[in-house]
Amino acid sequence: MGLVELEKVVRVYRMGEVEVRALAGVDLAIETGEFVAVMGASGSGKSTLMHILGCLDRPTSGVYRLAGVDVSTLGANAQAEIRNHQIGFVFQSFNLLPRTSALENVELPLVYGDGAVRAHERRQRARAALAQVGLEGREHHYPSQLSGGQQQRVAIARSLVTDPPLVLADEPTGNLDSTTSHEVMAVFSELHHAGKTIILITHEQDIAAFAERRVLLRDGQVVEDRQVSVPARGERR
Repeated sequence: MGLVELEKVVRVYRMGEVEVRALAGVDLAIETGEFVAVMGASGSGKSTLMHILGCLDRPTSGVYRLAGVDVSTLGANAQAEIRNHQIGFVFQSFNLLPRTSALENVELPLVYGDGAVRAHERRQRARAALAQVGLEGREHHYPSQLSGGQQQRVAIARSLVTDPPLVLADEPTGNLDSTTSHEVMAVFSELHHAGKTIILITHEQDIAAFAERRVLLRDGQVVEDRQVSVPARGERR
Protein backbone atom coordinates (compact mmCIF):
# COMPACT_ATOMS: atom_id res chain seq x y z
CA MET A 1 0.00 0.00 0.00
CA GLY A 2 1.39 3.40 -1.01
CA LEU A 3 1.53 6.44 1.23
CA VAL A 4 -0.46 8.34 -1.44
CA GLU A 5 -3.04 6.60 -3.63
CA LEU A 6 -5.35 8.29 -6.11
CA GLU A 7 -7.88 6.26 -8.07
CA LYS A 8 -9.79 7.82 -10.97
CA VAL A 9 -9.72 11.27 -9.34
CA VAL A 10 -11.83 13.84 -11.17
CA ARG A 11 -12.18 17.51 -10.26
CA VAL A 12 -14.75 19.61 -12.08
CA TYR A 13 -15.24 23.33 -11.48
CA ARG A 14 -18.26 25.30 -12.63
CA MET A 15 -17.69 28.77 -14.05
CA GLY A 16 -21.18 30.06 -14.69
CA GLU A 17 -22.73 27.55 -17.06
CA VAL A 18 -19.35 26.19 -18.15
CA GLU A 19 -17.79 23.06 -16.64
CA VAL A 20 -14.01 22.99 -16.38
CA ARG A 21 -12.54 19.51 -15.89
CA ALA A 22 -9.27 20.30 -14.08
CA LEU A 23 -8.54 16.63 -13.37
CA ALA A 24 -9.91 13.94 -15.65
CA GLY A 25 -9.40 10.58 -13.96
CA VAL A 26 -5.98 10.63 -12.29
CA ASP A 27 -4.49 7.35 -11.06
CA LEU A 28 -1.32 7.79 -9.01
CA ALA A 29 0.46 5.85 -6.26
CA ILE A 30 3.47 7.18 -4.32
CA GLU A 31 5.42 5.08 -1.85
CA THR A 32 6.90 6.24 1.43
CA GLY A 33 10.32 7.82 0.87
CA GLU A 34 9.84 8.75 -2.78
CA PHE A 35 10.78 12.14 -4.24
CA VAL A 36 8.33 12.89 -7.04
CA ALA A 37 8.21 15.93 -9.33
CA VAL A 38 4.80 16.70 -10.83
CA MET A 39 5.18 18.72 -14.02
CA GLY A 40 2.91 20.26 -16.62
CA ALA A 41 2.10 23.46 -18.45
CA SER A 42 -0.19 26.11 -17.04
CA GLY A 43 -3.71 24.67 -16.96
CA SER A 44 -2.50 21.06 -16.91
CA GLY A 45 -4.08 20.40 -13.51
CA LYS A 46 -0.97 20.27 -11.34
CA SER A 47 -2.15 22.99 -8.90
CA THR A 48 -5.53 21.29 -8.56
CA LEU A 49 -3.75 18.02 -7.88
CA MET A 50 -1.64 19.69 -5.19
CA HIS A 51 -4.73 21.12 -3.51
CA ILE A 52 -6.36 17.70 -3.39
CA LEU A 53 -3.19 16.01 -2.11
CA GLY A 54 -2.97 18.68 0.61
CA CYS A 55 -6.64 18.27 1.64
CA LEU A 56 -7.26 21.86 0.56
CA ASP A 57 -9.85 20.69 -1.97
CA ARG A 58 -11.92 17.57 -2.60
CA PRO A 59 -12.30 15.43 -5.71
CA THR A 60 -15.60 15.63 -7.55
CA SER A 61 -15.32 11.86 -7.86
CA GLY A 62 -12.70 9.20 -7.25
CA VAL A 63 -10.71 8.18 -4.19
CA TYR A 64 -7.74 9.78 -2.42
CA ARG A 65 -6.12 7.65 0.28
CA LEU A 66 -3.33 8.96 2.51
CA ALA A 67 -1.62 6.26 4.59
CA GLY A 68 -4.54 3.96 3.82
CA VAL A 69 -7.28 6.40 4.89
CA ASP A 70 -9.77 7.72 2.32
CA VAL A 71 -9.33 11.37 3.24
CA SER A 72 -11.58 12.59 0.41
CA THR A 73 -14.63 11.50 2.42
CA LEU A 74 -13.61 13.11 5.72
CA GLY A 75 -15.29 16.17 7.20
CA ALA A 76 -13.66 19.59 7.41
CA ASN A 77 -12.35 19.12 10.97
CA ALA A 78 -10.84 15.72 10.21
CA GLN A 79 -9.19 17.09 7.06
CA ALA A 80 -7.77 19.99 9.07
CA GLU A 81 -6.25 17.47 11.48
CA ILE A 82 -4.69 15.62 8.54
CA ARG A 83 -3.18 18.89 7.30
CA ASN A 84 -1.85 19.74 10.76
CA HIS A 85 -0.21 16.40 11.49
CA GLN A 86 0.45 14.46 8.31
CA ILE A 87 1.30 17.05 5.66
CA GLY A 88 3.97 19.74 5.55
CA PHE A 89 3.48 22.58 3.04
CA VAL A 90 6.10 24.70 1.27
CA PHE A 91 4.86 27.38 -1.13
CA GLN A 92 6.40 29.69 -3.72
CA SER A 93 5.78 32.70 -1.49
CA PHE A 94 7.44 31.94 1.81
CA ASN A 95 4.40 32.98 3.90
CA LEU A 96 6.51 34.02 6.89
CA LEU A 97 5.22 36.47 9.49
CA PRO A 98 7.44 39.55 8.99
CA ARG A 99 7.54 40.68 12.65
CA THR A 100 8.25 37.20 13.95
CA SER A 101 11.67 35.55 14.27
CA ALA A 102 12.69 32.50 12.28
CA LEU A 103 12.31 30.35 15.39
CA GLU A 104 8.83 31.66 16.12
CA ASN A 105 7.77 31.21 12.50
CA VAL A 106 8.83 27.58 12.63
CA GLU A 107 6.96 27.06 15.92
CA LEU A 108 3.62 28.21 14.47
CA PRO A 109 2.24 24.78 13.43
CA LEU A 110 2.83 23.60 17.00
CA VAL A 111 1.12 26.67 18.44
CA TYR A 112 -2.01 26.42 16.31
CA GLY A 113 -2.29 22.64 16.10
CA ASP A 114 -4.85 20.86 18.22
CA GLY A 115 -2.26 18.97 20.28
CA ALA A 116 -0.87 20.67 23.36
CA VAL A 117 2.87 21.22 22.94
CA ARG A 118 4.61 23.03 25.77
CA ALA A 119 6.65 26.12 25.00
CA HIS A 120 9.98 24.47 25.89
CA GLU A 121 9.30 21.49 23.59
CA ARG A 122 8.11 23.80 20.79
CA ARG A 123 11.36 25.73 21.04
CA GLN A 124 13.44 22.55 20.97
CA ARG A 125 11.62 21.12 17.97
CA ALA A 126 11.83 24.41 16.06
CA ARG A 127 15.57 24.67 16.73
CA ALA A 128 16.06 21.09 15.51
CA ALA A 129 14.07 21.80 12.32
CA LEU A 130 16.13 24.93 11.61
CA ALA A 131 19.32 22.96 12.15
CA GLN A 132 18.02 20.34 9.71
CA VAL A 133 17.93 22.97 6.94
CA GLY A 134 21.28 24.51 7.85
CA LEU A 135 20.11 27.62 9.72
CA GLU A 136 21.78 27.18 13.09
CA GLY A 137 22.57 30.60 14.53
CA ARG A 138 19.76 32.33 12.56
CA GLU A 139 16.97 31.46 14.96
CA HIS A 140 16.40 35.03 16.13
CA HIS A 141 16.70 36.72 12.74
CA TYR A 142 13.59 38.26 11.26
CA PRO A 143 12.59 37.55 7.62
CA SER A 144 13.85 40.99 6.53
CA GLN A 145 17.30 40.00 7.86
CA LEU A 146 17.39 36.81 5.77
CA SER A 147 18.02 36.21 2.08
CA GLY A 148 15.29 34.73 -0.11
CA GLY A 149 16.91 31.31 0.06
CA GLN A 150 17.18 31.49 3.84
CA GLN A 151 13.53 32.53 4.10
CA GLN A 152 12.52 29.51 2.05
CA ARG A 153 14.62 27.31 4.31
CA VAL A 154 12.71 28.71 7.29
CA ALA A 155 9.51 27.77 5.46
CA ILE A 156 10.87 24.25 4.87
CA ALA A 157 11.78 23.97 8.56
CA ARG A 158 8.22 25.04 9.45
CA SER A 159 6.89 22.24 7.23
CA LEU A 160 9.06 19.72 9.10
CA VAL A 161 8.42 20.74 12.70
CA THR A 162 5.42 18.42 13.14
CA ASP A 163 7.40 15.55 11.53
CA PRO A 164 4.78 14.86 8.84
CA PRO A 165 5.15 11.77 6.64
CA LEU A 166 4.49 13.86 3.51
CA VAL A 167 5.92 17.22 2.35
CA LEU A 168 4.18 19.06 -0.51
CA ALA A 169 6.27 21.73 -2.22
CA ASP A 170 4.40 23.97 -4.68
CA GLU A 171 6.87 25.80 -6.98
CA PRO A 172 9.21 26.34 -3.98
CA THR A 173 11.91 28.01 -6.10
CA GLY A 174 9.62 30.27 -8.12
CA ASN A 175 10.78 33.44 -6.35
CA LEU A 176 14.49 32.56 -6.30
CA ASP A 177 17.40 32.96 -8.70
CA SER A 178 18.93 29.84 -10.25
CA THR A 179 21.85 29.52 -7.83
CA THR A 180 19.67 29.93 -4.75
CA SER A 181 17.06 27.59 -6.28
CA HIS A 182 19.63 24.81 -6.50
CA GLU A 183 20.73 25.46 -2.92
CA VAL A 184 17.13 25.11 -1.74
CA MET A 185 16.64 21.96 -3.82
CA ALA A 186 19.76 20.51 -2.25
CA VAL A 187 17.94 20.82 1.09
CA PHE A 188 15.00 18.84 -0.32
CA SER A 189 17.47 16.23 -1.60
CA GLU A 190 18.94 15.85 1.87
CA LEU A 191 15.45 15.45 3.34
CA HIS A 192 14.70 12.79 0.75
CA HIS A 193 17.90 10.92 1.56
CA ALA A 194 16.85 11.07 5.23
CA GLY A 195 13.63 9.23 4.30
CA LYS A 196 11.08 12.01 3.86
CA THR A 197 8.41 11.64 1.16
CA ILE A 198 8.36 14.74 -1.06
CA ILE A 199 5.97 15.73 -3.83
CA LEU A 200 7.24 18.73 -5.78
CA ILE A 201 5.14 20.79 -8.19
CA THR A 202 7.29 22.55 -10.77
CA HIS A 203 7.38 23.57 -14.41
CA GLU A 204 11.19 23.83 -14.52
CA GLN A 205 13.21 20.91 -15.87
CA ASP A 206 16.35 21.73 -13.87
CA ILE A 207 14.33 21.73 -10.63
CA ALA A 208 12.54 18.49 -11.50
CA ALA A 209 16.00 16.96 -12.10
CA PHE A 210 16.44 16.70 -8.32
CA ALA A 211 13.56 14.19 -8.08
CA GLU A 212 13.89 10.46 -8.73
CA ARG A 213 10.49 10.19 -10.38
CA ARG A 214 8.66 12.54 -12.73
CA VAL A 215 4.94 12.66 -13.41
CA LEU A 216 3.73 14.75 -16.35
CA LEU A 217 0.17 16.09 -16.45
CA ARG A 218 -1.62 17.28 -19.55
CA ASP A 219 -5.28 18.30 -19.70
CA GLY A 220 -5.90 16.89 -16.24
CA GLN A 221 -4.46 13.44 -16.97
CA VAL A 222 -1.18 11.67 -16.25
CA VAL A 223 0.48 11.24 -19.64
CA GLU A 224 3.92 10.18 -18.39
CA ASP A 225 5.19 8.62 -15.17
CA ARG A 226 8.81 7.52 -15.08
CA GLN A 227 11.72 6.84 -12.79
CA VAL A 228 14.87 8.79 -13.58
CA SER A 229 18.46 8.53 -12.54
CA VAL A 230 19.48 11.29 -10.14
CA PRO A 231 23.16 12.32 -9.84
CA ALA A 232 24.83 11.35 -6.60
CA ARG A 233 25.11 14.04 -3.93
CA GLY A 234 27.88 16.44 -4.75
CA GLU A 235 27.73 15.80 -8.52
CA ARG A 236 26.68 18.64 -10.81
CA ARG A 237 23.42 18.42 -12.73
